[in-house]
Amino acid sequence: MQQPQDINRPMADKVQQKFEALFKAKPLVIRSPGRVNIIGEHTDYNEGFVLPGAIDKAIYVAVSTRTDKTIHLYSVDFDETLQVNLADIKPVKGWATYVLGVVDQLVKNGHPINGFNLALDGDVPIGAGLSSSAAVECATAFALNELFSLGIDKMEMVKMAQKAEHSFAGVRVGIMDMFASMFGKKDHVIKLDCRSLQHEYVPFQLHNMKLVLFNTNVEHSLASSEYNVRRQQCEQGVAWIKERHPQVNSLRDATMEMLNQYVKPKDEIIYRRCKYVVEEIQRLLNGCEDLKKGDIAALGQKMFQTHEGLSKEYGVSCKELDFLVDYVKGNLAVLGARMMGGGFGGCTINIIKNEAIDGLAADITKAYKQAMALDLTYYIAEIEQGTSLVAQ
Repeated sequence: MQQPQDINRPMADKVQQKFEALFKAKPLVIRSPGRVNIIGEHTDYNEGFVLPGAIDKAIYVAVSTRTDKTIHLYSVDFDETLQVNLADIKPVKGWATYVLGVVDQLVKNGHPINGFNLALDGDVPIGAGLSSSAAVECATAFALNELFSLGIDKMEMVKMAQKAEHSFAGVRVGIMDMFASMFGKKDHVIKLDCRSLQHEYVPFQLHNMKLVLFNTNVEHSLASSEYNVRRQQCEQGVAWIKERHPQVNSLRDATMEMLNQYVKPKDEIIYRRCKYVVEEIQRLLNGCEDLKKGDIAALGQKMFQTHEGLSKEYGVSCKELDFLVDYVKGNLAVLGARMMGGGFGGCTINIIKNEAIDGLAADITKAYKQAMALDLTYYIAEIEQGTSLVAQ
């Protein structure tokens, strides 16, 4: 059994109390966090590196066993219940599908589970690009592993959570979100090799600064279709290089010299897409060295460079994201900013000095409303532990 950890006691107590009132049993309580990615965007499917960290906003799951084959689920936030037999699991709409997708993976992998009661709640903002779905999946896998003493290691749980998202939610996500949620470490980010899945913890101590996420509150319909186009463009660039360099299997293996020689003469747009990825992989490696030296300012400059590349070369930003990054550029209290996630909406991630956060948030909210006729929301995040047992 894992040793309990106490991070957000009020949220853990709330879900435990709701559970006990509903199910008249004492549960196990598991916490699984959302995540941010500091640098390394669109590098995952090019077999590069990413640099995520778990945050202090999480999903909390309370569970206990039943004597029958019924799964009884309850969402505190939505005040919704769902009952289903273990033999009749299939995708459903909404939050419950992330739980059931994990159960489906456990059953398919031959793990002996029975019916159970589960209640969940959390403070990961939904739709802000902080991977609330991955947090639900990791919390569920961790909870059921504990509850039924299945002996599954964390890496296997991460892979099951990813497959659950693919098969039940129908979203072909990479492994970063689940990995960060499960393996997060306080005051550290994870340098994750998306080819080998080897990882290294890199110190991330902001001292008198915080991570602040400004949410555009838009999601443009281009996101999914353009994502697939970008993957195809990267694959085409690799194919052209591979004709001359058979050892090159992804943009992870490519150099700028190769791009200049074999891609640029054929297609300027594909060249720019590939150039961004090759430069971003190197930027991340250099950024990790900055963090090891405690040089947050140098990392912050690389975040600005990443945004420029995502906007001008990779073509996945939008006017709302660009407005928010441009607004903070040149502000001495903001060490770095960029769009975060797939693009065409969502959040910018910013490193801001503590004393400037409130004033800047007020100013940018007003400016954003005037410029875009949209409301801006923001979240302050700190790097925290990954999935853990809170109470037993």
